[in-house]
Amino acid sequence: MKTLQNLIGGSWEDSLGDALLDIVNPATEDVIAHIPGGSPEDVGRAVAAAERAQPAWAALPVAERVARISAWADTVAGHAEELAELECREMGKPVGVGRTFIEGAVGGLKASAAQALSYSFEETVDHPDGSSTRLLRHPLGAAAVITPWNFPVTMVLGALGPLLAAGNTVVVKPSERSPLSAVRLFELLDLPPGVVNLVLGDARAGAPLAEHERIQLVHFTGSVEAGRQVGARTGDMLRRAVLELGGKDPVVIDSGVDPVSTAAAVAFGAFINTGQICTSMERVYVHQDVADEFVAALVEEAEAYAFGDGHDEGVMMGPLVDERQRGIVRRHVADAVERGATIRAGGAEPDGKGFFYPATVLTGVDESMLVMSEETFGPLAPVVVVSSFEEGLERASRSRFGLGATVYTDDPAHMAAAARIPAGVVWINQWQGGGPERLYEPAGDSGLGATGSTAAYDAATRPASVHLAARSAS
Repeated sequence: MKTLQNLIGGSWEDSLGDALLDIVNPATEDVIAHIPGGSPEDVGRAVAAAERAQPAWAALPVAERVARISAWADTVAGHAEELAELECREMGKPVGVGRTFIEGAVGGLKASAAQALSYSFEETVDHPDGSSTRLLRHPLGAAAVITPWNFPVTMVLGALGPLLAAGNTVVVKPSERSPLSAVRLFELLDLPPGVVNLVLGDARAGAPLAEHERIQLVHFTGSVEAGRQVGARTGDMLRRAVLELGGKDPVVIDSGVDPVSTAAAVAFGAFINTGQICTSMERVYVHQDVADEFVAALVEEAEAYAFGDGHDEGVMMGPLVDERQRGIVRRHVADAVERGATIRAGGAEPDGKGFFYPATVLTGVDESMLVMSEETFGPLAPVVVVSSFEEGLERASRSRFGLGATVYTDDPAHMAAAARIPAGVVWINQWQGGGPERLYEPAGDSGLGATGSTAAYDAATRPASVHLAARSAS
């Protein structure tokens, strides 16, 4: 049984810790690999390697850093199928779905890195008295990137572009539940030794990394609970943190839209990756004028979402990542039913091995239920019928989360009103989307710190001013 290694300073090394963790294929429940549990010593060695590599990396011209990152992205693109297959084995995502997201992430990496070519790392402002000020953006140094299990490759690539292009070096800690694809991703790495390092493990690696005194920025994606801990520790150390945490994203459906095509779009937003996306559609508010047709079409869509091993042809949903995650889904459905909700599709676990759960539609739900208030991270679509678009917006805004939201409407006034939803990103008439210029900051418990476009470079650099006084006449 293979035991995965850390990447430190360009070399693959065994962990200095003693503990080992099992990597389990969620479709078969077979153990497929082991990883180290992690240790502070592993983290210390990785941070030291990142610090050693940082001055030379930052000294390279921006265009050369961007070219090196882009070349690595091209290499990754050539291995998208292989990486998607590894994601399928470790967390269940169907291979075709994984490949699509990885290919998109490669494009995103190249685009975000290329933004460094136009970002203002240095400019000079001349003043009327003859003095001038140089405005500089310095790289921070060594940064930590801690990623979740649901998109092992995509989330790493999404974070690295601005950090590396700005001249920082990085220590990456992927989730202990899905490290296989991250390890392979960095086996493909073609950057100077130490520019990117990898440490494996659970909290025994993650906590020492987030708390390391030489880490200047922590880019963390994960649960609200863990994000609070990271934020508290980095705040205590006066270090930066970018936190993308949980979501309970709403979708508001207006009266004038086509209910059948909208139901297909909502099914995709609720069930893709088995609902294991931070921005999955987890609360559905539909106008009463189209509710009956919409619910009927959504039920039909859910019943057509075939689930099974993600390697199999025609499978649209793989398993949940593990039994713990399936237990959350099970508990949310049971709570909703006990409080009066109706299961319209799905809702029953299949027999046999694997952590499978079918696409499920619930009606008769309200905000008192867990399925409407807590992040589910599973293939559930709870539907609330509202009497007006305004009611839909108001109820969509009742949440401690504020990651994303989606609105379907043909009314220009309602399109404008959609911006009132307190969320980092609001999509109108299409879930997901947006170019490399998009920037956002999650609201509420969904996170802290702006990211995307120039905001990502602002977070990855430290501004400084150098003032040059005017020369006196001789």
